[in-house]
Amino acid sequence: MSQLGITINGRNFQIACDDGEEEHLTYLSEYVNKHVTDLAESIGNIGDTRLLLMAALVIADELADSLSRSESLESEVDALKNSGNGDGPSSAGILEAAAIRLEGIAARFETS
Repeated sequence: MSQLGITINGRNFQIACDDGEEEHLTYLSEYVNKHVTDLAESIGNIGDTRLLLMAALVIADELADSLSRSESLESEVDALKNSGNGDGPSSAGILEAAAIRLEGIAARFETS
């Protein structure tokens, strides 16, 4: 077990994590901190609890959108795999386009 120091909205916290998870936890804490900082700048400092709650809701909304898009694209890919009737664009081309769209969604989520 490791201890990691993170900073959210200017406050330092010690977080326990499994060995080897430090880099990922640091990335996540920076992601949360960015959302909290952006909210504090746009609406003012309304208290840590409310800022963290609002940031959690914004992040949950991003996650829900990403999951919905991912599920939709996975359904589209499954339908294309099962169609295989040879009409229209090639299945390989459609699958490649869907994969590119999925990668774009993932990239937007990672850079948000």
